[in-house]
Amino acid sequence: MIQDLKRIIQEELEAIQHIPVTEAYGQAVRLIIEQVHVKKGKLVTSGMGKAGQIASNIATTFSSTGTTACFLHPSEAQHGDLGILNENDVMLLISNSGKTREIIELIGLARNLIPDIKFIVITGNPESSLAKSAHVCLFTGNPKEVCALGLTPTTSTTVMTVIGDLLVVETMKKINFTVADYAKRHHGGYLGTVSRLQSQQNPEAPVH
Repeated sequence: MIQDLKRIIQEELEAIQHIPVTEAYGQAVRLIIEQVHVKKGKLVTSGMGKAGQIASNIATTFSSTGTTACFLHPSEAQHGDLGILNENDVMLLISNSGKTREIIELIGLARNLIPDIKFIVITGNPESSLAKSAHVCLFTGNPKEVCALGLTPTTSTTVMTVIGDLLVVETMKKINFTVADYAKRHHGGYLGTVSRLQSQQNPEAPVH
C-alpha cells in the first residue's frame, strides 16, 4: 500500500507540473482586475458536481484576498439565482469535459441577461464548445485520473485547485494586497491573530 500511495502522489505531482502555463493566465488576471477592481463588478464562479466545489473554494479564496467573488450554482441559476449577475461582472466557469450541460446552458442564460458578460473557463478540453465560448481558456492539461476506475474526479480537481491558486496569488500581487488588508477580512481564528500581529508590525507588507 505504501508504494501505491507514493505512486498516486507522484502522478498528481506530475499532473501539476504539466499544467500548461501560458499567457492566458495574464489575460485572465487582467480581465479579473479590469472587471472587479476597475469597473467594480465581481467575479462569479460556477461549476457542477466536484468542479462546483472547486469553483466555490476559488470564490471564497478570492473574496478573502481582496477580490469580491461569489459562487453561483448552475442549476439554481435556472431558478432565479441568475439575478446575482450584474453589469461588469466576470464569470469563471469550470468543467473538465467542457461539455457539462448545466454550464453550457448557464452561458446562454448569462448572455441573455447581460449580453457582453465576460467568461474565463478552466477545462480539460480546449476544443469543447465551452472553451470556444470563453474570452480566456485555461487548459488543465487533461491529466489522467488517479482513481482506480479512471473516472472519479481526483487528479483533474487537483489541477483545477492549483489553477485557481495561480489566479488568486497573481491577482493579489497586481492589486498590492497587504497584510493589513488581509487582517481586515480575517477577524477570527489563527490566521486572524497572525495577520493582525503582522499588520501592527508592518501594515504595508505584502501577504506571503
